Amino acid sequence: MGGAEAALLDVMASLREAEPDWKLELIISAAGPLAAKAEALGVVTTVLQLPDSLSRLGDAGAGGPAGDSLSRFRLLRQLIFHSPGGAAYVRQLRRMLRERAPDVIHSNGFKMHVLAALAKPRAVPLIWHLHDYVQSRPFMARLLRLLQIRCALVLANSNSVSGDAKLACGNGLPVQTIYNAIDLTVFTPDTERLDLDVLSQLPTAAPETIRVGMLATFARWKGHETFLRALSRLPPELPVRAYVIGDAQYQTEGSQFSLAELKTCAERLGVSSRVGFTGFVAEPAAAIRALDVVVHASTEPEPFGLVIVEAMACGRAVIVSDAGGAAELIEPGTNALTHAPGDAEQLAERITQLAADSALRARLGAAGRTTAEQRFNRTRLAAELVPVYRRLAKVS
Repeated sequence: MGGAEAALLDVMASLREAEPDWKLELIISAAGPLAAKAEALGVVTTVLQLPDSLSRLGDAGAGGPAGDSLSRFRLLRQLIFHSPGGAAYVRQLRRMLRERAPDVIHSNGFKMHVLAALAKPRAVPLIWHLHDYVQSRPFMARLLRLLQIRCALVLANSNSVSGDAKLACGNGLPVQTIYNAIDLTVFTPDTERLDLDVLSQLPTAAPETIRVGMLATFARWKGHETFLRALSRLPPELPVRAYVIGDAQYQTEGSQFSLAELKTCAERLGVSSRVGFTGFVAEPAAAIRALDVVVHASTEPEPFGLVIVEAMACGRAVIVSDAGGAAELIEPGTNALTHAPGDAEQLAERITQLAADSALRARLGAAGRTTAEQRFNRTRLAAELVPVYRRLAKVS
């Protein structure tokens, strides 16, 4: 699951625990791990399959966070060409919502914000839960401005995203920040760990090796290339082995690297022998616990940065790209180190510093766990969301 899906699952888990009598229903655009995990929580889950053409459609690569590999003319042509599929999906979603008669609709993800706004019954309040910046998505920003009259409230996962949403949509739409949170019984320092060497098909590293890893989808702005360039700047004698943990996930055209592209980049930089590619891992907590240092390397401002909180909860030293919502999660020098976005030289310095100082790693890891316990326990989500739902639904 991506960060937005994981955040949604934590919302549902927190609500289910706090309000066991509430009926929670999830309408999801494709089968997958989120659907299975939601059903395990007792959430009634229905798959309303999004057509492949619409799944691949997006503007992240048309001047958005993934760059400009997709021309705006081509995107506009796709929008026009695929509009019949979108209209049919809206009709199905509208029928499904009318049958269920919800008190509140809570949408997750840009496409679902648009589709829910078009399909919702007139009297039912709609919440858009933003996990990304609106202004960086040229066409989506226009659509949301157009449809904001059908939205009752925007929830944002950081103050940085809140500010961006206010600029994008104006002052007429209420915006509230609710930070994401995680399950601290899963993301904990001392349980099972994955064998990253086996997953990467590498020989077992020497006992003194410091393991440094990056966990992220292969979105182009996540900073994989910066991470690899930083590895190429490390002293050859430094006992570090690096891991790229994850895989390409999204179907949206132009939004991500392929595994082959990243491996080619590692070869070009001369770090192939120093970095392993694990592929997708189903248990990110077990992967994090196998590391000594977790790197967050986003080259664009990060809306939130769930992996930062997950790594802190696991008691690992974290290096954070210091911009956007990610900067709101940490205290530099206290529970994390930072580097400027895209600055491979500075990131290499931070990795070198942590690899050489076990006491610093331990101090940052312990402080990170305390931060996670105080600020990012998912039981907080229901405490913040339940009053919002009750107010919008006009129930006591």
